[in-house]
Amino acid sequence: MKSIIINKKNIFFSFIILTIFSCTSKKEETKTTSKQPNIIYIMSDDHTTQAFGIYGSRLSSLNPTPTLDAVAKEGMIFNNCFVTNSICTPSRATIITGQYSQTNGVIDLEGSIKTEHQYLPIEMKKLGYQTALVGKWHLEYQPNFDYYNIFTEHHQQGSYFDPNLTETGMKYAKYGTPEYEGKKYEGHSSDVITDITLDWLKNKRDKNKPFFLMHQFKAPHDDFEYAPRYKDYLKDVEIPEPSSLYDNENNGSIATRGKNNSLINEIGSSVSKRNSIRNMGMRIWSDEYIKRNNPDFDITQVEGLSDKAYTHKTYQEYLKRYLRCVKGIDDNVAKLIAYLKKENLYDNTIIVYTGDQGFMLGEHDYIDKRWMYDESMRMPFFVRYPETIKKGSYTDAIINNTDFAPTLIDLAGGKAPAKMQGNSFKHILETGKEPENWQQATYYRYWMHMAHKHANPAHFGIRTKEYKLIFFYGKYWVDTKDPNAKWNKNSWGNKFTMDTPVAWEFYDLTKDPKEMNNIYNNPEYKETIANLKTQLKAKRKEINEEDGAKYPHIQKVIDEHWDD
Repeated sequence: MKSIIINKKNIFFSFIILTIFSCTSKKEETKTTSKQPNIIYIMSDDHTTQAFGIYGSRLSSLNPTPTLDAVAKEGMIFNNCFVTNSICTPSRATIITGQYSQTNGVIDLEGSIKTEHQYLPIEMKKLGYQTALVGKWHLEYQPNFDYYNIFTEHHQQGSYFDPNLTETGMKYAKYGTPEYEGKKYEGHSSDVITDITLDWLKNKRDKNKPFFLMHQFKAPHDDFEYAPRYKDYLKDVEIPEPSSLYDNENNGSIATRGKNNSLINEIGSSVSKRNSIRNMGMRIWSDEYIKRNNPDFDITQVEGLSDKAYTHKTYQEYLKRYLRCVKGIDDNVAKLIAYLKKENLYDNTIIVYTGDQGFMLGEHDYIDKRWMYDESMRMPFFVRYPETIKKGSYTDAIINNTDFAPTLIDLAGGKAPAKMQGNSFKHILETGKEPENWQQATYYRYWMHMAHKHANPAHFGIRTKEYKLIFFYGKYWVDTKDPNAKWNKNSWGNKFTMDTPVAWEFYDLTKDPKEMNNIYNNPEYKETIANLKTQLKAKRKEINEEDGAKYPHIQKVIDEHWDD
């Protein structure tokens, strides 16, 4: 009987020891895992800060992004995140390489990044991560990810409905060629890629490894084709309008308006009828667009309206379509969050959300992106990771999309290679404070002079927390005097072969955050502007964005007008 009691005691003590060991093991496992958290990088196409609740824009009262706002408020929200070139392919190239456009070679929509130059996923793999990419790619070459399933139609832009995608294991070739292998999926693209991502998370990933997943929506890109279930969303709601839609005051210069407004109907695609080449009304109320997107619409509703009434009607339709696409994104992110919570992955997964650039939603009577004005240049950006990032934190630190890759690598426990030009802001995420000597300005450049019927003049500039200085140099990036120069690329769709006026613009963002008053010629700011020009010149040299060697015709314009 005694031996039995002893055995029971032994069993009891053994159980206690095993329980302690088990708990210790779990703690150690959690601790080890915490060193390499999972990372989900979610990016939408053209989702701008105005279309969130967290950024307090005129649209925030509509509550357009309840899921995204909730995630953002559990982490850190960046107020000053900027793109370096506000167009899809160059922005994505910068994100995947950590380099500015001249360095990575992608300055326009025909650029591409070779598989061996896709530095972000390469570095993540070195750190032991299983990598995956789902959705929009737009960089042509085969993705350097362990798993990918990407849109293939329209130069990898994809279709809103029933898109074709190519998956790892299929022959990688251009869509439409005999060698192409892919699969057609039924449904709206936002739903399709979310289902693919969830399938990978549930069934295809190696659950013994941390994962780095890039989940990239097509929406809310131009055409704004939303899932049918959202057709009544905001139907009877009056969407708030920007005052600059009707009165652009002193925004712009002869570079954007022409002398005596001679180019006002040519430069910058519009909501109103102002732009004779491309305006949103021309697009929305066309027979083709109505047939495809709104077959029940009565076209007589816009016939015979005054210009202001027509603009109002167009704006309302434009914004509702855009926000219906955004609603689809928000709901699909909710699915991803629900899965992470269910599988106890939510708190050990760094969640990053951004757009590939900003977007003009009628501000200054502009649509699309490309501009250095804030609505186009500013990127939404927030990060949630409760282990190291304080809930409900905000920062005004200046970051740009060259900084994304170095930061993600740093968060994963690595160090960005020297060839990356961006800087890690991990310290900001973890402390809420800018490190000593942190960048106080960001550089911007748009190359595609007068392209795509949007007709935006080429320009570059610098933005600090207080000021913005823009130089419109008004020339193509190759010399148009060269008869062999292929300046009018197929993807550009240029209407004009002309140069446009050269001009500077300067905005005091502390007094004029909506950039309604170009005060470049105000003598009170002479020293400030001179200082910004010094910074701009130094920054261009530092990041390999000068023009002298490659584009002497552009450098000539810069030199001639630098002191204007």
